[in-house]
Amino acid sequence: MAPAILSGILLALSISQSVFSYDSHEWIAPTASDVRSPCPGLNTLANHGYLPRTGMNISITDILDAAVAGFNIGPDAIIQAAKFGLLSGNAPTTLDLDALKLHNLVEHDASISRNDFALGDNLHFNETVFTTMANANPGVDFYNATSAGEVMQARLADSLARNVNVTNTDKEFQVRIRESAFYLSIFNNTLTGVAPKSWVQTFFREERLPIAEGWIRPETLITAESLTPVERLIRRAQTWTATQPCEPVVLGPTITLA
Repeated sequence: MAPAILSGILLALSISQSVFSYDSHEWIAPTASDVRSPCPGLNTLANHGYLPRTGMNISITDILDAAVAGFNIGPDAIIQAAKFGLLSGNAPTTLDLDALKLHNLVEHDASISRNDFALGDNLHFNETVFTTMANANPGVDFYNATSAGEVMQARLADSLARNVNVTNTDKEFQVRIRESAFYLSIFNNTLTGVAPKSWVQTFFREERLPIAEGWIRPETLITAESLTPVERLIRRAQTWTATQPCEPVVLGPTITLA
């Protein structure tokens, strides 16, 4: 075979292999040495390699870049939570995901998928807690703003009934609304205006993007402004009253001002 022809074949094979090479954002379950957070969104980004798969030494820039790349969520929608996350550890510019379990910093009571801090493990996914969400909006295969608000109210009612140390201030309420608006916006089906249950449940239970199930990253950037209409609808679907005048101020792993 002529050298030029052989060279061309090898070049074609090289290009083919590069096109069909291992996807760096394929879902990979965390290893025993990797760490994860109470937030399924951050965990999903780490499991897909948008954040360091170790879950360690993550900067604010890493989080903002990963949110755009993985979910098409803009910086203005998450910058405050990301900055607060730095207070979970002692490093000046980075955080480890598992440190975000620090109670009342960005972690909060009445989670959709985690135990309250006072009731047990507030770091890992809890199927019993998630049952409220899994069983919401019966008779249809989607979640919407109404079901999201109802889930929030049911989860808070459970916390108020079982957790004598529950923290329930305006801060937690606003954070929980933003989190619900996130999953509705990320997994919104533009044909129906709602989020398919199977996609949302895969996200929470497996901390995986439901690409195999048909999900595609949103084409339009999700911003604080675009979340506002969804958040209003979620707020209207529930009745909420604070049970404390103000939240504890968490300034670091060992510093909390009551």
